[in-house]
Amino acid sequence: MSMMNLGRVLRLAALTLLLLVPAVGAHAQTPTGATPVPPGPNALTGPDISNEQLLFQQLQGGFQGRVSIPDQKSATLIQPEGRDWREFRQGTLKTIAAVVLLGSIAGLVIFYMVRGKIRIDAGPSRFRVRRFNGLERFAHWITAVSFLVLALTGLNLVFGRYILIPLLGPEAFTTLTVYGKLAHNFVSFPFVLGIVLMLLVWVRHNIPDATDLAWVKAAGGLFSKGKHPAAKKFNAGQKMIFWLVVAGGGVVAASGYVLLFPFYVTDVAGMQLAHLVHAVLSVLLIAGIIGHIYIGSVGMEGAFDAMGSGEVDVNWAREHHSLWLEEEARKGRAPPAPGVGYRAPAE
Repeated sequence: MSMMNLGRVLRLAALTLLLLVPAVGAHAQTPTGATPVPPGPNALTGPDISNEQLLFQQLQGGFQGRVSIPDQKSATLIQPEGRDWREFRQGTLKTIAAVVLLGSIAGLVIFYMVRGKIRIDAGPSRFRVRRFNGLERFAHWITAVSFLVLALTGLNLVFGRYILIPLLGPEAFTTLTVYGKLAHNFVSFPFVLGIVLMLLVWVRHNIPDATDLAWVKAAGGLFSKGKHPAAKKFNAGQKMIFWLVVAGGGVVAASGYVLLFPFYVTDVAGMQLAHLVHAVLSVLLIAGIIGHIYIGSVGMEGAFDAMGSGEVDVNWAREHHSLWLEEEARKGRAPPAPGVGYRAPAE
């Protein structure tokens, strides 16, 4: 018999043996005198469970292999925390984000319907005062524009497949998401630059003090016409937005860079934690900025001018930042406070 034929015979014999062993085992009888082991609880498997359930229980603690390459992270085949992270991202995160964001928008709509636009009680005046210089407005707008791009592209990663695919189709959505992800990565750098500039130029004006307590007690006069608590250059509400953007935005940026440069500073568990922090803080930051945008646009008369032209109406400044206006008047940069508000002449 040739060596080739011998090899075929041996392989056929081995295959036959493999097929016969399970059948023999399945019909094997309990040896004489031995006590059969009934199905159900025993020392090895515990409660009566199926093989699939037993395998699932054994995998709950993770499944670690061995690799010969330097990257030992590839030896982790199954990680229980990964399942928790996936469930949070695909379920809990979407629910939290939807409730917070839609709730904040709904609240502002109701507020606008009840309160309306916050007008200048004394009416617009003939005088204006410089509120923010060019550097301050640059810091604000580079942060604001960058944040809008980051917020929209980030929300697309969470809700895009549910909202945009039915509208645009899968191909257009894929293209939009790819470019959106690139924009999300690179626009983060001017966003951080804006945060740093804001911190440098405004931190001294955003230290909480006693005037903030009175402002909070009066709810900033937002719910009462004609009631305007005294405030310096920034009131308590603006200070909260400032620290939300600087501190919260800083943490969001830091956690985002951990995700952008994976495994440089942490392991898989750290990456998952960074994602949770990044996602939750981003939702809270977006909700806060929605309120800020509302007040700075349709919510309050004269507010947009502060970051538009940099100059605001004197009556607006007197009603919303009276202490700051008095300080500017002492420095000769604003008209002195009259007994009544200046009104623009009728035309």
